[in-house]
Amino acid sequence: MAAAKRPQLSVEERAAQGSRAARRLRRAGLVPGVVYGTGDCTPFQVDARQLRHALHEGSAVLDLSFNGKSRPVILKDEQRHAFRDETLHIDFLEVNLNVTIQTTVQVELEGAEESPGAKEGGVIEHVTRELNIEALPTDIPERILVDVSGLEAAATMNLSEVSAPEGVTFLDDPDETVIATVTIPTEIEEPEIEEETELVGEGEEGAEAVEGEEAQAQAEGATADEAEAGAGPGGEES
Repeated sequence: MAAAKRPQLSVEERAAQGSRAARRLRRAGLVPGVVYGTGDCTPFQVDARQLRHALHEGSAVLDLSFNGKSRPVILKDEQRHAFRDETLHIDFLEVNLNVTIQTTVQVELEGAEESPGAKEGGVIEHVTRELNIEALPTDIPERILVDVSGLEAAATMNLSEVSAPEGVTFLDDPDETVIATVTIPTEIEEPEIEEETELVGEGEEGAEAVEGEEAQAQAEGATADEAEAGAGPGGEES
């Protein structure tokens, strides 16, 4: 990317360091950071809004304006707040635009809803979300887009099936690096509730039948006792 098209970011030297000084900067709307060069590192502070705008430009290389000098840099590390959309600390790495470097790039999937596997009820799992690459700083893409619209049910896509952008070399094992898979959910058979209900009903009816027989036997026994009590000596009624 030409220098005129690269995002420009002005930063100022940061004298005070430490967690207390960093908190004061954040309250003032500034973000503490460090730019790493060849054998040195320089602490700086930058306006939070300007930093957010520069990072959202979609360029891997930024021109960092520092003490009147422009330095081409790439993002090395960004520490973000766990809950708020806020950058707590930023690290940049100064690069030589004519020398290839190794870095990482995010992987994004596209066409998932159009894939035959998804239409058949499968679930596309995004396995590898970051790839190691080598390229000139100006050839580093913002992200690697992978088209999964052709994935069938139970299919697996490896890195070997992905074409690297021009000027980019993938460093991960092409046959061992899984980009995405299509998993078919397993159907779990539910128990037959109707049969269980019938068995429960039969048990209740059986219990009622037993109780009815016992009650009838008790009634017959009581009638026999009354008859014997009503008969006098010799079997005659008194």
